Amino acid sequence: MPGGTNTPPEGTPWGTGETPHDATPPEPEPPYGATSRGTGHEAPYSAAPQGTEPGTPSGADPQGSGPGTPSGADPQSTGHGTPYGASPQGTPHDAPYSTGPQGAADPQGSRRDGTYGATPQGSGQDAPYGAAPQGNGAEGSFPVAPQGDGGKTCVACRAGRVDTDGYCEHCGHAQPRERDHLEEELGSVAAVSDRGLRHHRNEDSFAVAATALPDGSAATVAIVCDGVSSASRPDEASAAAAGAANEALLDALPRGAHPQEAMHEAILAAATAVNALAPETPGAQNAPACTLVGAVVSGGLLTIGWVGDSRAYWVPDDRAALARRLTEDDSWAAQMVAAGLMGEAEAYADVRAHAITGWLGADAYELEPHTATFKPDHAGVVVVCTDGLWNYAESAQEMAQVLPADAAARPLHSAQVLVGHALDGGGHDNVTVAVVPFAAPPSPEAEPQAEAAADAEAEAEPRAQA
Repeated sequence: MPGGTNTPPEGTPWGTGETPHDATPPEPEPPYGATSRGTGHEAPYSAAPQGTEPGTPSGADPQGSGPGTPSGADPQSTGHGTPYGASPQGTPHDAPYSTGPQGAADPQGSRRDGTYGATPQGSGQDAPYGAAPQGNGAEGSFPVAPQGDGGKTCVACRAGRVDTDGYCEHCGHAQPRERDHLEEELGSVAAVSDRGLRHHRNEDSFAVAATALPDGSAATVAIVCDGVSSASRPDEASAAAAGAANEALLDALPRGAHPQEAMHEAILAAATAVNALAPETPGAQNAPACTLVGAVVSGGLLTIGWVGDSRAYWVPDDRAALARRLTEDDSWAAQMVAAGLMGEAEAYADVRAHAITGWLGADAYELEPHTATFKPDHAGVVVVCTDGLWNYAESAQEMAQVLPADAAARPLHSAQVLVGHALDGGGHDNVTVAVVPFAAPPSPEAEPQAEAAADAEAEAEPRAQA
């Protein structure tokens, strides 16, 4: 098994088939020390600055700017108005982004005086959050900011043509970028990513895929990455990581690699891809960086891998059974809890909670991918998400309450509902989630019964013919 494996902090609902906990929680480090990095993630329960060091220059970004962020820099916000809707609160998750003009707010930097308007992205006006272009799955990389192609119709006035700069020639409204909202459904796995209501761009990425194992059985893959906003080019980092990890898994699993080993190597491949984005200047700070969490369902096994504070949750189809969080955050708050210095509620309410202590990037400290393999004995779904979602459903029980009861049968709808829940709560961050169903393996008692029934049917068949 690869090094750095971890099991869930809350235990496991299955008891057997889990990976031993062989990693000792790191010693707590000084607040905002050199070994942690601000993520720029805003927690809804704390309005104080996150991830800034003592002595941060006046005007520095209050959303978790890491060391080296220039005074006055604001990697998370451009001062634009609330995107997509007139109110970030209380928006039903089955409604399009906006139901009317947003006044003078300008979420996309319109060069005239317009805002998005009343229609969602794309042509699917009845689809949740608009019928935006889909993610590309296997490749996992998305254009950074695709604009109009000169032939599209404006989503605001529905009359003007969109020029090559992404603005309506008739009303001047800036058009939504392709990456602002992405959805993909592939067989039994689905993912949704949304820019949220506060950020000027989407710095999350995902990749979902399916492949076959050597024995012909299916394997399902979901990767979710969250760009570190205090770093440079976080959107490119998350796209590169998701694509590289997905590609590595699709190469290793069909060759018969154990899923846990394949996940470990996939995280290393993702790290290499993100490192390649860093400038060649020695000692350059704030290199592109991101977190990663992934899940593989194959051969009756559930394999999880992660670095950073993106999470995976297990939610049984039988909601009377216990839901579980399957990952441990690489964060200041998690260190405080692991060291017994704070309770979980107190640690995650602290302004330093989201300063991450592990990430993918050229300036990361020693990379230690976390992996764990489980063998559930009952059906359920795996929710793989960034903190843009779990900030609004932090515990496994809260996540289970938000997740629709038919999640296994309707993973895309379920992912849409989860993203809507985060937007209803304020949408402080980019929101990305993948929903991966896990079918229960046949019980040992059921197999002999099925064989006996088949034998009885075969014996009865000649008599019926006679």
